[in-house]
Amino acid sequence: MGSAAAGVSAEELERLHPDAFGWALSLAGGDRSEAEELLQSAYLRILTGTARFEGRSRLRTWLFGVVRTVCRERRRQAAVRRLARLRWLAPGEPVDPAPGPAELAERSGRAARTREALARLSARQREVLHLVFYQELTIEEAGAVVGISAGSARTHYERGKQRLRRLLAEEGT
Repeated sequence: MGSAAAGVSAEELERLHPDAFGWALSLAGGDRSEAEELLQSAYLRILTGTARFEGRSRLRTWLFGVVRTVCRERRRQAAVRRLARLRWLAPGEPVDPAPGPAELAERSGRAARTREALARLSARQREVLHLVFYQELTIEEAGAVVGISAGSARTHYERGKQRLRRLLAEEGT
C-alpha cells in the first residue's frame, strides 16, 4: 500500500481492516461487493490525504466515520441517478425497485430472525448497536462515528436494545 497521508500508516489501516470491513458490510446491508467498494473509496481518500486524521478521536473511530461518510455520499449519488432515470422513462414504463432488507436477509435460523428484527429498528439505532456490539466501540465513540452527541447515542443504544428484545420475544427467539 505504501505510506499513508496525515499520519495514518498503511500498517494501521491493515490492522483495522477486518473491523472496518465488518462496519462497511453492515452499512451495505450485507452486500460484500458494495462493502468492498465503500472501503476502497474510504482508503483512497485516506491515502491521498482527502480525509485527514487529526487525532481528535481514536483512529478506529475516525476510520469508521470516513467509511460512513463515503456510504452516505454513494447513497445520495445513487438516489440522484435514480431520479434522473425516472425523469427520462416513458410514462407507464416499470421501474425496478431496490431490494429491501427482507430480500437481502437470509431466511433461515436464529441469525436471520435477528437480522430481520435489526432491520426493523431505526437506522440510527441499528448503527449505534452495530458499532457497540460488533465493533466494540464505546457508546460515546459510536456517537462520534454517526455524528451525534454521547447522550443521544446512549438514548439510541438503550431504546434499540429494548426494541430488539421486544421484537425477538414476539418471534419467540
